[in-house]
Amino acid sequence: MHHGDEDEAEIRDHVLRTWEAWGRGDARAYAGLFAPEVDYVAFDGSIARGRAEVERSHAELFASVLRGTCLRGEITDVRRLGAEAAVAHAIGGAVWPWQRGIPADRLSRQTYVLVREGEGWTIAAFHNTRVRPTPPPGSLGFKLFAWFVALRLRWAGR
Repeated sequence: MHHGDEDEAEIRDHVLRTWEAWGRGDARAYAGLFAPEVDYVAFDGSIARGRAEVERSHAELFASVLRGTCLRGEITDVRRLGAEAAVAHAIGGAVWPWQRGIPADRLSRQTYVLVREGEGWTIAAFHNTRVRPTPPPGSLGFKLFAWFVALRLRWAGR
């Protein structure tokens, strides 16, 4: 295995360790896999700045609305950005113990920006976005929305 393959395996392992810490409800271990100055954007657009804020917010979540959840999904790709950085993408979501799979309305896509830290990696930035596809051009939904936009522009005198 050449160095790039080894790095990709380490990066995938690092991301999976965040999922494992989440599944244990361990906010400290979870936050510890992110850089001290991480920018962490949640699915709702809120941002936590710094590892301490990620730990505090997740301790609250794991004790309440996300208690007992695990993360399910897959890492879809890893791409190197030079020798010291990489971007990884995943798709998945949080699942409660009574659920068999990820509910369609909670499916999310994640972007991880990782940087080399000593012998390993850390997550410098994270962004989580709900998957909400818009209707494709040519579809009825697209045409209806285009009609609505044209109508509103006419009302606005544009």
